Formats: sequence, C-alpha cells, structure tokens
Amino acid sequence: MKSEIGCVIMASGLAKRFGSNKLLAEFDGKPLLCRAFAVTEGLHRVVVTRSTEVQALCEKYGIPVLHHTHPLRSDTVRLGLECLRPRFPAMSGCVFLPGDQPLLTRKTLCGMVSAFCAEPDRKSQIFRLCEPQSGTPGSPVLFGADYFEELRSLPEGRGGGAVAKRHAEKVTLFPARHPAELMDADTPDVLAELKMIFQNDSFYR
Repeated sequence: MKSEIGCVIMASGLAKRFGSNKLLAEFDGKPLLCRAFAVTEGLHRVVVTRSTEVQALCEKYGIPVLHHTHPLRSDTVRLGLECLRPRFPAMSGCVFLPGDQPLLTRKTLCGMVSAFCAEPDRKSQIFRLCEPQSGTPGSPVLFGADYFEELRSLPEGRGGGAVAKRHAEKVTLFPARHPAELMDADTPDVLAELKMIFQNDSFYR
C-alpha cells in the first residue's frame, strides 16, 4: 500500500438501527471492525470513535485511535485529518473509510489507491468506490490533499460527500470488484446477509 496515503477509519456512528455497537459484532471470528484493520494495513491511519470499547479494541491491536465526544459527522472528518496531518505532512491524499463495510477487500482498496497515485496531479483528484454494474457511488472515498482544508471546515453534520459534490468534475469512480464490498452492516439482518455472502460466495473464498 502506498505510504503517502492517509486513512481515517470512521467509527463514530451511534448504530441506532443496529441496536448495539455493530463494530464490535462478531464477523469471521473477530469484531467486525477488525476487517477494516486488515484492509487498511500499510496506510497512515487513525480510527476516530466515540466508543470507549472501540478505543480499547484499537489499543489491543496497536491501531492508532482518537477518542472524542463531538456529535457530528463533520467532527469525525475534521478530527481525523487534524490527527494525521502533523504526523504525516507529506500525505498526498487521505482515504475516508467506514468501519462497517466488512466485505471491502484489500485488493480493491489497493487498486483504488494505486490508480489515485498514478495520477500526476493526484493532489487535486477525488477517487470514489462505486457499484460495479450501476456505477452508483459509495465509500470509501480518497481525497487529494488540495481538499484537506475544505474537509476540515465542512458544514455542521455534513460528510465528505459535500466536497465531492462541489468538485464533481474531479471525481473518478473506481468500480468495486463485487457489489457487496460497498454494503454497510446497518442492521442485524444486513450483517447476517453479509455473513452469508462471505461464507458462500466464491469471490470470498
């Protein structure tokens, strides 16, 4: 994985629809968030969370973590960047990756990062994972460094999608290799579906 790329693992959601902390739910024998740890290995990364349990999990696995009490999605983006930039000032881009996409593969993420890094003007580029058949955009999103200040000053409650929409002409959609890579484990039923795909779909074998 390219060492010039940062990664904010978004783990601050309240999981109201799930009913408990979904990032700690079991997936393939480990807490679900561990899937994000494996996928992002090699990036300059930080997990941004409001959960003391998630903080403890990150510390157990030696993953940098920032615990906070701010309420908004924009806070998670801002805090993640403010944590990473002083430590890695040469970052040319930063991935914003939800912690609840357990079927995202390392190969797909590496492919998107490599395609971004191949761009001569990558600091002004935005790469976004999309559904392979329909092209519907999703997450994760990789923003070039030119957008860091906009991301740090997002309107209250807004996510990075607002910046991507503002600069639509700079967005490159990168197709996932499997539609389930973009699926969030928003409810126990969806998590059960994701487990079935992981266990039975030949793509994951």
